[in-house]
Amino acid sequence: MQSQLRGGTRWKRFAVVMVPSIAATAAIGVGLSQGALAASFSVSGQSFKVTADRLEGDGFNQYGSMDKGVTLDGKETYHPVAVSAFKSADIINMCQSVVTPHVPVFGNISLRLTAGTGDTPVKAENLYIDVESLETTSAEFKNIDIGVAAGQASKGPELSAGANGNGFAQQADSAVLTGVKQTAWATTAGTFNLSNLNMSLKTGVHECY
Repeated sequence: MQSQLRGGTRWKRFAVVMVPSIAATAAIGVGLSQGALAASFSVSGQSFKVTADRLEGDGFNQYGSMDKGVTLDGKETYHPVAVSAFKSADIINMCQSVVTPHVPVFGNISLRLTAGTGDTPVKAENLYIDVESLETTSAEFKNIDIGVAAGQASKGPELSAGANGNGFAQQADSAVLTGVKQTAWATTAGTFNLSNLNMSLKTGVHECY
């Protein structure tokens, strides 16, 4: 994304957007690590990267949808996504990162979060991941149904807003994904408990992959 804003004006806009986001992310992270909050995380106008050594989920639905975002300069954007929804999930060694580019004085700024790095995995309920791209070293599904209507996919949580109930979907009793690498536009969950939470803000590009 290119911006015509220069100097102090652009820096102020970055500060207005980024500083509250950092503070909110820190506060949310503390609450999530204690299992105290419902979670909703999306990056305004930017996708973010997520990796995990292993994701074990029960009650799986997957279907197409559309995400709406707003860039730092106020432009609306729309992104087709594949929603992966789980009634419950355990995530081992999760990393999540987003880079804000071309910040005056600092250049690129990276926000990076890790969790589930010890003996206790990240635990989520009613988890929705709006995915732009996904890679795994292996994916195993139990009792999978392929080609059902999204509105009829009942093994996972309720259909998310913006999804077409008549569109293509698949569902399974459970799914196990290993070596996960994905680019996403949003992640939401009813509860999200992040063990061993660590968040850092650094100059330069420090993505999860």
